[in-house]
Amino acid sequence: MKLVIAEKPSVGMALAKALGVTGKKNGYVEGDDYIVSWCVGHLVGLANTDSYDEKYKKWNIDDLPIIPENWILDISPDKTEQFNVLCSLMNDSRITEVVNACDAGREGELIFRLVYNKAGCQKPIKRLWISSMEEKAILAGFADLKDGKDYDNLYNSALCRAKADWIVGINATRLFSCLYNRTLNVGRVQTPTLAMICERENGIANFQKEKYFNVHIKEYGLDAVKEKIRNYDEAEQIRRECNGKQAQVDSVKTEQKTVNPPKLYDLTTLQREANRLYGFTAQQTLDYVQSLYEMKLCTYPRTDSCFLTEDMRGTAETIADMILLVFPHFMNTELKYDVGRVLNNKKVTDHTAIIPTIEIENTDLSEIPEGEYKILCLIANRMLCAMAEPFIYETVTAEISCGGYSFTAKGRKTIKTGFKEIDAAFRNYQKCRDDDEKEDISLSVSEGQTINNAAAEISEHYTQPPKHYTEDTLLSAMERAGTDGITEEVERSGLGTPATRANIIEKLTKSGFIKRDRRNLVITDSGIDLISVMPDIVKSAKMTSDWENTLSLVAQGRFTPQQFMADIGKLTDDIIAVAKSSVDESKVSPRTSGGETVGICPRCGKNVIITQKAYSCESRNCEFVIWKNNRFFESSRKKLTKEIVEALLKDGKVAVSGLYSPKSRRNYDAVVCLDDTGEYVNFKLKFAPRKVRKGGKG
Repeated sequence: MKLVIAEKPSVGMALAKALGVTGKKNGYVEGDDYIVSWCVGHLVGLANTDSYDEKYKKWNIDDLPIIPENWILDISPDKTEQFNVLCSLMNDSRITEVVNACDAGREGELIFRLVYNKAGCQKPIKRLWISSMEEKAILAGFADLKDGKDYDNLYNSALCRAKADWIVGINATRLFSCLYNRTLNVGRVQTPTLAMICERENGIANFQKEKYFNVHIKEYGLDAVKEKIRNYDEAEQIRRECNGKQAQVDSVKTEQKTVNPPKLYDLTTLQREANRLYGFTAQQTLDYVQSLYEMKLCTYPRTDSCFLTEDMRGTAETIADMILLVFPHFMNTELKYDVGRVLNNKKVTDHTAIIPTIEIENTDLSEIPEGEYKILCLIANRMLCAMAEPFIYETVTAEISCGGYSFTAKGRKTIKTGFKEIDAAFRNYQKCRDDDEKEDISLSVSEGQTINNAAAEISEHYTQPPKHYTEDTLLSAMERAGTDGITEEVERSGLGTPATRANIIEKLTKSGFIKRDRRNLVITDSGIDLISVMPDIVKSAKMTSDWENTLSLVAQGRFTPQQFMADIGKLTDDIIAVAKSSVDESKVSPRTSGGETVGICPRCGKNVIITQKAYSCESRNCEFVIWKNNRFFESSRKKLTKEIVEALLKDGKVAVSGLYSPKSRRNYDAVVCLDDTGEYVNFKLKFAPRKVRKGGKG
């Protein structure tokens, strides 16, 4: 009997249905040939520092670097029950082999292997590797199970990434927090990303707008321009010398241009487009497309490929025909498509581009939730556009002289709409604009033509500052960051991967380092504080991009995990050395014993004192701090008073009345409990049990 382990319960149930396994048990489904169970995301992870030594509960700069020799795996406390189910099944004598059916990618490989290793399982591994949750694809995958050993290098890559994040995150966070007397969370991807946002915001803040002028020659629909004259007097002189004079068309250049259809979506491109058109965050788009995947309506989402494989030609043609039938905005579209445009075996690694599946024919699309439906429409539209004909247009550029000055007029005419006709039908139906779309401009002039009594006028303009990052433009910048000089034989990963970039943005937001201002992402004071003390070695996008590319070489078996981890150890030593030697004393938060004492520190036993911004442990080596502008109390519209902190430090809890719930928009009373993890100070709520009424009308 085979044990199949999926990444999520919903995927496990879909696999069980395809395999005809129906015997539902507690945490698994059992049949004659298969038992299907599941993880619940990350069941097992790398242990916290205090699992290695109790002394690490206290943050001390002299203990750095912390680099475990023998790594310890911990079970997520809230997922112990499901781990025990899997552990029991893996050690069941009936099980002869285990099928890894977690998501077909680096993270899915890690999730399975950590559970397998923690359970001490020694049974053979088979790998299910599919890009679609359609029943046909599932059965084909089970008919062609791979040897688990074929994915050892992928697992090594995933484990190296997890260990590297742990080492750099733990050491850098403790290092800079101890040096600057405040909690500064550092991550190998999130810190360079934050640095890019900070640099953009600095560019906006320091921008000095400059006025410039354009001089126009206008006559019978013609608008010829001499651009960007910095001095008004100069512009006015040109206007005077040209106004009412004769102008002549010196040359007319006509050029035909071709715009090839866009490629199919990979995850990052889909996230960018959904943000631009619908305002979806990257995480929302990932959630929606993952939901579609589990509904069997699209292929695997966490992909970095924009192509299909050659053997998918027939499938692609069938799906294109189906899109024209089931989506209302395409029903009257005549499509001349070339499937060859989207086929390229060399550009597909683990997974193909994201496309709809044949299941769209058997699904009532009106029943799909709005967010998922919009994403499915985007994916369907992109598939038709990618296989359609090119857009062809003609540009006309006329050089016109007047009063001894040269002016330029431009025209544009569409020759063949091609894929843009499909895209326009989609946008009209979805009521979403494309601000980048250019309209045709008529320009009918001929070389040698004269224009008598030309009218000259001035228009005033200003240079524009850089634009704030949106999730669209930040994802693009993350994708490109640090990739200069990377060879074609490795992945050009940039900052993070398609599967992790959304999570990085969410982490920065939840940590309070950036905030969303409508569709813009802007840095907060906390983010500025963090970046202001980070040395270049930590902020470097090039370093992080190099890591990702080296990890891809590990996955290919072309770079050893041992060498990668040795490099990470050396990097950590370098970060510590550089940071210690370049502390900016002007940015060290003062922590003196002169402040009023409000209680005893639960971490080190010294006094907690009142400072300007926080209630902090007086010890420079202890990072216990409760910020006065605490997000929980701010969102609850309750001031964090000295009396509340005193009670929390004395009893670990305090009864608070009149807390506000943003979700229900009502006030409530609760007992607020101090939840100190040793790294972060959190708060939990306890509520008094409801009183049951007795009696009353029946």
